[in-house]
Amino acid sequence: MPKIKLSKNFIIKVCKLALNEDLYPLGDITSNLLRNNIKRKAKLLSNQEGIIGGLEFAKQTFKLIDKKIIFKIKKKEGSKVKKGDLIAIIEGNIKNILIGERVALNFLSHISGVATKTYAFVKKVNKKSKICCTRKTIPNLRVIQKYAVKLGGGENHRFNLSDEFLIKDNHIASNKNIKEIVKDAIKFKKGKKITIEIDSLNQLKKVVGLKFDRVLFDNMNIKSLNKGVRIAKKYYETEASGNITLNTVKNISKTGVNRISVGSITHSASALDLKIEI
Repeated sequence: MPKIKLSKNFIIKVCKLALNEDLYPLGDITSNLLRNNIKRKAKLLSNQEGIIGGLEFAKQTFKLIDKKIIFKIKKKEGSKVKKGDLIAIIEGNIKNILIGERVALNFLSHISGVATKTYAFVKKVNKKSKICCTRKTIPNLRVIQKYAVKLGGGENHRFNLSDEFLIKDNHIASNKNIKEIVKDAIKFKKGKKITIEIDSLNQLKKVVGLKFDRVLFDNMNIKSLNKGVRIAKKYYETEASGNITLNTVKNISKTGVNRISVGSITHSASALDLKIEI
């Protein structure tokens, strides 16, 4: 899949859209009640333990509002933070700091939340099993969420439907013949990887030996997953998915599966509790 790159231009473009959403059409009518040119220093603090991410989004948010605002970063992007840690100092016109406060915090708390949840999964598994995100992302925020997954130590799955062939249960149900659809994928491969979703060992036995790349075991119990990995690992990369939680991921990792895809690290990540304190 394409490598996720967050260029400065991309970040600025996203921040502009977010500010427009928050300020159209009349701006911050409450902060406009304050006198101009009151200089203050504000602290960006963490209210909980986690992985911090999105600092450049916060910095560019304030810069777009007021180029004179100084955003001094005190914690490295992707680093661990504890409750009470100072993450950044923001100095400048307090009126303009308040205008950008929520947009900056929204970026920071969401990116940090995804990174923190990903890290929690990564800590549970052995080094041979990689935690991967899925396409279960918020529309138009996929690049940012996949970036956050990498910050948390996870790996990116395919970015979109053009990246690789992923033959799922509904493709098979529509075609009825699993070997036929796999052979068609091989025929039109053109350098793309082919993954086949398997929900039973009988289904696996029908395709073993065909020249594809990865077997995705979906919603399999541990006993079946163990057997499936033993059969498939001689020929293919292996992956497990389906309602995987922090309580179950360790045992899944013990089967020796290469990748574990977890939708919840993007679609259900809680925001990291952060605040800006004047």
